[in-house]
Amino acid sequence: MPRERETQRSTPLYGWYVLASSFVILFFNSGARYSFGVTFKPMITEFGWDRGSISLVFFLNMTLYALSLTLVGKAYDRYGPKWVILVSTVFVSSGYGLISRIGTIWQFCISYGVIAAIGLGGPSVTLMAAITSKWFEKWRGAAISLALSGNSIGQFVLVPIITLVVSRYGWRTSYLLISLIMFGVNTVLAFSVIRGDPEDLGYRPFGSQHMGEVANPEEGPPSNGPPHDMSLREAMGTPSFWFFLVVMFICGSGDFLVTTHLIPWVTDYGISPFTAGHMLAWLGLMSLAGMLVAGPVSDLFGNKIPIALTFLLRSFLFLLILKYQNLFSFYVFALAFGFTLLITAPLNATLMGKLYGFSHVGLITGFITTIHHLGGGFWAYMGGRIFDRTGGYGLAFFLSAVMALVAMLAALLITEKRHRPLR
Repeated sequence: MPRERETQRSTPLYGWYVLASSFVILFFNSGARYSFGVTFKPMITEFGWDRGSISLVFFLNMTLYALSLTLVGKAYDRYGPKWVILVSTVFVSSGYGLISRIGTIWQFCISYGVIAAIGLGGPSVTLMAAITSKWFEKWRGAAISLALSGNSIGQFVLVPIITLVVSRYGWRTSYLLISLIMFGVNTVLAFSVIRGDPEDLGYRPFGSQHMGEVANPEEGPPSNGPPHDMSLREAMGTPSFWFFLVVMFICGSGDFLVTTHLIPWVTDYGISPFTAGHMLAWLGLMSLAGMLVAGPVSDLFGNKIPIALTFLLRSFLFLLILKYQNLFSFYVFALAFGFTLLITAPLNATLMGKLYGFSHVGLITGFITTIHHLGGGFWAYMGGRIFDRTGGYGLAFFLSAVMALVAMLAALLITEKRHRPLR
């Protein structure tokens, strides 16, 4: 037996290393994701841009990022995650590095709206969830939640640090540091640890009936096995897929309206930038609590009920904040909304795998997350435009409350069982 195969036999729980690496990648990359809200007002102050204009750059970023996710998912399914992450990292690190040198809005569009956007799909929540899902059969929902918790803890730890760096050294320095850190962390872990499938090391997923045995790639499927895994085209032929797309479009709308505009919004009411930054940080930590609850709950009771309850809570929160605007209500909103922020992240991969199988989970979840982020970019942009036109975010919050109720109903209409292609 070759030496490499002997080494692979000695690491039957390699999935836990993949989980830990996914956690670390998301921890540091969350700093890039949520730095936009921290630098929002400082950039407006320096350049004199209005909120609609800077939100439009965010919309451009989210649109290209969203469109790249389907391609990233397809590349992941075909080539594995290592080179997808590496190539993406070159783009995202270059884009964030260039932001530190901008002087005009069009330069910001190119660096953040185009170059960084192309690279954000590789080291993303979607890809890390897809990678982790293939390494676990037992405790899959919990494992995905643990991996994605790196995003939440990174937001909690790094947003206050970025806020401090911006206040002391300026937003340009913060973007340069983010660029260098992402490049180093992503490159090292992609080369040394990340693998896309257990078969790459000759093993089956953790918790499978034959865990620890070397997988035989020439082994055919059992004659009495489950239905074949559905492609994206086949999944599109089922009503549940479209109901879930509605859910995820509205989910993204709320996610990025809040995370983009939370700091500028609460500082409009006299809250200090440091306090506002801590609100965004705590919002991120509470998203960890939501994920850690969602994963195990989905393992026990299914996916659509926790999704529906998430949007019922969001509708209440948006209506609550329309009535009360003070430090206490802002913190309540941030903490409770944060709890809902990433609940759909682990449930996306587990639900799509449950409905359609895991062979094409990268492409399917990539497409769904594309719709999620298109909704997020569009509604974050509209939030800025609504502010410029009305002087506040009230209309945006009211419409978000209505959309959350629509998402709740759409979630309840999903048929949560293994689907078969339409004949």
